[in-house]
Amino acid sequence: MNKDIVIDLKDISVAFDGQPVLKNLNLYIRNREFITLLGPSGCGKTTTLRVIAGFLEPDSGDVIFDGASCLGVPPHKRQVNTIFQRYALFPHLNVYKNVAFGLKLLRLPAAEVERRVEEMLRTVNLTGFERRSVASLSGGQQQRVAIARALAVRPRVLLLDEPLGALDLKLRKDMQMELKNIQQQLGITFIYVTHDQEEALSMSDTIVVMDEGEIQQIGTPKDIYDEPKNAFVADFIGESNIVDGVMLADFRVRFAGMTFQCVDKGFAPSERVDVVVRPEDVDIVPPGSGVLQGTVTSVTFKGVHYEFIVDVQGFKWLIQSTDVQAVDDVIGISIKPDEIHIMKKSKYSDLVGDYSCFSDEFEEMSNPETDSEEEEE
Repeated sequence: MNKDIVIDLKDISVAFDGQPVLKNLNLYIRNREFITLLGPSGCGKTTTLRVIAGFLEPDSGDVIFDGASCLGVPPHKRQVNTIFQRYALFPHLNVYKNVAFGLKLLRLPAAEVERRVEEMLRTVNLTGFERRSVASLSGGQQQRVAIARALAVRPRVLLLDEPLGALDLKLRKDMQMELKNIQQQLGITFIYVTHDQEEALSMSDTIVVMDEGEIQQIGTPKDIYDEPKNAFVADFIGESNIVDGVMLADFRVRFAGMTFQCVDKGFAPSERVDVVVRPEDVDIVPPGSGVLQGTVTSVTFKGVHYEFIVDVQGFKWLIQSTDVQAVDDVIGISIKPDEIHIMKKSKYSDLVGDYSCFSDEFEEMSNPETDSEEEEE
């Protein structure tokens, strides 16, 4: 086994009440890596975390830790620790005693306990808070106490299950940077669970995109965003216009009634494909100047740019631009070859990519703040 691999999940399958939750999942996690399990509620990411932690035994497969199987090893004997969304702090203990709790269970000398607590509080910028009641702390400060307590016992791997879900947007962004800095500073492997795409892109070394108990793609944030493997990944990571196309030949694709140059190759002649164009990669030009032409049906101001829904031959495109347009304006659309990404057809084809039903409210309803359904599995 590669010495750089700390955890290796082999053919992990889990079912609840006969319903598959994980399907022959294979994944290895490297030492000192910040890896994020990303996907919608119910995709299996929290179940994967529970299997690693030892809270759940898989129906089949093996969990290899440092080259040896850890099936049957209870959670408290694994070199992992977990931070949950609700922190699970002890309200009757002050900050110092919360952080020291796990250390005292290890029966460490008092001087060592004090040294480690001070070190961890310094790491999470809570020096001077030792005697404060945890009930008097803000959400962000409570999160820091939970992190300090988890790290004080020096786990090889830290598991984080939606740890920022209860924080407001600005505090979430601050804590994202804080967590990444702590991980790099301490050199501990972080396995992070979230349904928040921006969170995954900004923090991770590696992203594992999951759906329906299966891994859809593994890669760096840039690879996942720039080279999605299928329509699910393209739609889940950021926004994407995904249209039906036909690969005429290497570097030539036809979609929306027109033929385009692209940078992809290796497809069969006349193979049906999914064509992905990110909203920010579409250039708005005068009518008649672009390869495509459409009518603006919706305009939303987003601060740094506008979002337009544009009807192109009945297909609704999402376009992001700093150009000012109005509803019912007719615009030209220009797309450069390297802004067109070709994907093979999959079971997700034709299910996503058209913005006929796009709205912020609908998107919020489709992405709940917690994975409570999955936790109940």
